[in-house]
Amino acid sequence: MHARAARLTYIAIATLFAATLVRAQQPPQATPPPPALTAAEARELLFSNAEPNSAADACARLPERDASVDCLLSERYASDPAAQRIALSLRRELNVVAGIETPHTMNGGFRGMIRIVGEAPVGPHRRHLEWVSRALRDFDQFAQGLARHAQRPLAYHPLPTALRFLRSVNRTTPSAYARDWRVSYNVSGSLLRNEASVRETLFHEIFHLNDEVHTSGTQRRWSARVLTRISDRILRRCGTNRRCLAPYAPSTTTVRGGTYYAFQPGNGGSVPEYAAELALRYYQEQRAALRHERFDRGAFKCGPPENAEAWRLLVDEFFGGADLISACP
Repeated sequence: MHARAARLTYIAIATLFAATLVRAQQPPQATPPPPALTAAEARELLFSNAEPNSAADACARLPERDASVDCLLSERYASDPAAQRIALSLRRELNVVAGIETPHTMNGGFRGMIRIVGEAPVGPHRRHLEWVSRALRDFDQFAQGLARHAQRPLAYHPLPTALRFLRSVNRTTPSAYARDWRVSYNVSGSLLRNEASVRETLFHEIFHLNDEVHTSGTQRRWSARVLTRISDRILRRCGTNRRCLAPYAPSTTTVRGGTYYAFQPGNGGSVPEYAAELALRYYQEQRAALRHERFDRGAFKCGPPENAEAWRLLVDEFFGGADLISACP
């Protein structure tokens, strides 16, 4: 009787272990799109920095959400019809609301304290809205193209729900930052000088948004949970030495007086930035492959072993296993 009970207990434990292992090995599920902004949220996003506005209040009271948000956008961008058309098309085609940042003072880490004010992307700043609009459409098309080559649904959402345009007072940093499916964009940002740099900066920031929601237990970010051991291994070897870090840096972006942005100390924890730069490199290489274009910097995964390990983890977690780059020699 005791032997039979022991066998049953063993079988039960083995079954539970096997079920736990299967759950642990299940691939990430497709990330559902974040909820669209409500009319009340759009009202706050578009007019929080303005005096009381009866027209905006009337827009917010319209019974149908899309009509209400379009009304708010039309009112916000009434001074610049060209910007108004772009903002409306972003909402109607991609469900992204282009709004204004709330004034505040931010702790910029190694950058120090920075005063932020809202700045509408109109007039001389309209080009930023144009660049952002084209970048977001590129990301949407990129995700659709990548999905056709993926082994399973992408666990990645390529678009934010909202944009917050801003200006840093007497500064050119930060160029952008992101949280809770909103990207804040600095019209005086040092990195945002042309369409390509805007596209790359935004992809970096939107990855942060996806990283935030890939949680496990009490660990908020996937990057901190999974890539810390790889980043720590690199930093133990190189410290902040640029020459040593160069083969491991996914991008060429560096901090003035510092090192590669992916490994810069005092940046709110460098691992999420390493992950976002890795995601940007993935986008650059895969985008070139999808467009049958040449990418001159070579395959990142074919560098040191740490690169290949981090690349595989990123591709499997967010991008459905899709990798259009040939295997390394």
